Formats: sequence, structure tokens, C-alpha cells
Amino acid sequence: MEPFDHASALEGCARGDSASLRRLYDREAGFLLAVALRIVRRREVAADILHDSFLDIWERAGTFDGRRGAGRAWITSIVRYRALKYIRAAGRETDLEVGAEIADDAPDPFAALATAQDGARLHGCLQRLDADRRQVILLAYLDGLSQSEIAERLGTPLGTVKAWVRRSLIALKDCLS
Repeated sequence: MEPFDHASALEGCARGDSASLRRLYDREAGFLLAVALRIVRRREVAADILHDSFLDIWERAGTFDGRRGAGRAWITSIVRYRALKYIRAAGRETDLEVGAEIADDAPDPFAALATAQDGARLHGCLQRLDADRRQVILLAYLDGLSQSEIAERLGTPLGTVKAWVRRSLIALKDCLS
């Protein structure tokens, strides 16, 4: 698969080029749906979040600054933020046991993520992390827990969790670059 220029697609969106938005959607919708689904655990809610996120991307593409980060990370953060906002607004966290009981014929979010172009690379880099550090990253970026919540859940000092997150993000950045 050819590399995709997210920054160019976002520049096209900023100019009002709907074909750029279509290319971005065709390329990233599956991955972004998996990100939202992993957080909210309900397919219909994840689909709404994806829809609203692409409206945000369309409207805010002019604010994207490629010097501050990659385009894919920018659009992923929009979806992640909307999903976390939904969870917080619902006033509860999704119970994993309840989520397991809901019939869902969709592929496992981890499987969908692994099939995405960069998903396999990210998965490989995550596997290189120690189990504790990998768990902290997944709790923070997929489950949306704060560092304090992670420390409480794992029974680990907050300073240790902060150090693990920081070092793990550096290790992931090095691995992906």
C-alpha cells in the first residue's frame, strides 16, 4: 500500500475540497471507528462519534499545523477526544462485562486496528514494551483513564505511572520513526 499524505488531505479539506475529505475518510474510517469503538464499546455510538469527528475534521482542518505533529495523529486525537467526551458525559465508564454480553458481529477492535496500515507497526511496537508499561499505555489511550485512575487501578504510585507513560511514549515514538 502506498504511503498516504494526511497533511495534504487536511490541506485540501481546509480549502474546501470534498474529494480530499473523501480520500481521508476512505483511508482512515475503519481505523478511527476501531479507536472509538474501543473506548465507547457500542458500535452505534462509535459510528456517531466517527461521523461527528469527520465534521470536526472538515471544519477545523485549517487549524492543523504539520510542524506540531502528524496528520494521522491529529485526526485520531479528534476521534479519541470525542469518544472520551461521550464517556464522561454519560457519567459512567463502560462495564466490560456488559460490553461482552452485547452481540456484535463486527470484528474485534484490536483485529481492526491490526489490519490498518500503521496498526500492525504500532502493535509490534507495543509488544516491545514491558507488560506493565504496555498496560498503562492501553489504559490511558484506549480506555481513557487518567494517570491517577491508572495508579489507583494498578495499585502503583502515581509517579511510577507518570514515568512509565513518558518512557513508553518515547519508546513508541522511537520505534515508529
